[in-house]
Amino acid sequence: MRSREVGWFVAIGIVSTVGQALLYWVLRLWWPPAAANLVSLLVLTVLNTEANRRLTFRHTAAGAVRAHLGAGGLFLLGYLVTSGAVLWFRHAEPGASPAAETGVLAAASVAVTVVRFVVLRLAVFRGPAGRRR
Repeated sequence: MRSREVGWFVAIGIVSTVGQALLYWVLRLWWPPAAANLVSLLVLTVLNTEANRRLTFRHTAAGAVRAHLGAGGLFLLGYLVTSGAVLWFRHAEPGASPAAETGVLAAASVAVTVVRFVVLRLAVFRGPAGRRR
């Protein structure tokens, strides 16, 4: 693992988390939490994956299809964890504002991002040394 990869991944992750939180917050004006999370996470996962493919893991041989298919499985994990966190929070704090929900969503997204980096690095964007012959 190179420090450049970690740096790009963190930078892209910050932008993606902020983007998802803002989109979620806007969508929550009209939609319930699960729907707002699904759409915001889907949009930002596609953008995040492409940015990571082009910047973070640009020296690996993984193409766009492999990258997005691998990220698709991680999308499901991310959706379950972030939706679960928001729904649990709404149950625990029924009068909480969408802004407070957004904070919980962002915190859960950070936790998922750590797992996402490890899986993307080791399975989706593994370098030539990590390939089986």
